[in-house]
Amino acid sequence: MRLEGKTAIVTGGASGFGAGIVRKFVAEGAEVMIADIDETKAQDMATETGALAQSVDVSDSASVRAMIGAAQAVWSQVDILINNAGVTHLPAPLDTINEDEFDRVFNVNCRSVYLTARHLVPAMKSRGAGTILNVASTAGVSPRPNLNWYNATKGWMITATRTMAVELAPFGIRVNAVNPVAGETPLLKSFLGEDTPEMRARFLSTIPLGRFSTPEDMGNAACYLCSDEASMITGVCMEVDGGRCI
Repeated sequence: MRLEGKTAIVTGGASGFGAGIVRKFVAEGAEVMIADIDETKAQDMATETGALAQSVDVSDSASVRAMIGAAQAVWSQVDILINNAGVTHLPAPLDTINEDEFDRVFNVNCRSVYLTARHLVPAMKSRGAGTILNVASTAGVSPRPNLNWYNATKGWMITATRTMAVELAPFGIRVNAVNPVAGETPLLKSFLGEDTPEMRARFLSTIPLGRFSTPEDMGNAACYLCSDEASMITGVCMEVDGGRCI
């Protein structure tokens, strides 16, 4: 029960890595809000885990403000924020990605981190405590061709994590990130272009441990970084990638 007594918001918590984090946090004693643009999936996950469900568009300021307000109304304070919601564009040459695709990826992957900080950090500062975990990617460390603008947003998130950690440390707020390799999530097909045995084998050959990241892997890493066991750790961007970035 390493998170007993803690409250946590997990954006994009209704599926994929976010769902793995939600399940782990609930199992470790946290009270969790599953914040997701898919309200039906969020409610299904809430029913399964006993967590709260909240509809949110993480790229919209009013929606993020309402999410934070809803959590504060229930719990009075939010101890942990997981910025997990993310999207990608399909693999394609960088100069062929249209402006709408670019804006969508940037708004969900980057603007969301700014918005959650804008609406939650003041309360964390006033309490002198808080933990933020950003779900970045190995794509921000070791980028691959044809996912250029997605790679760039994850590199942005890694830099944002480090700068947030330095600035917020005097207020007792820790900020870390996890960098998963591609996993068994709804985004896998988008990363591969097409989800075929051949494409999977080709990608897995680049991972020394020979498998994809799982939601359980992400839940375990997130639990540690957000627990009091990691009280001296901030500004770390931890690869959860089976050696992909070595």
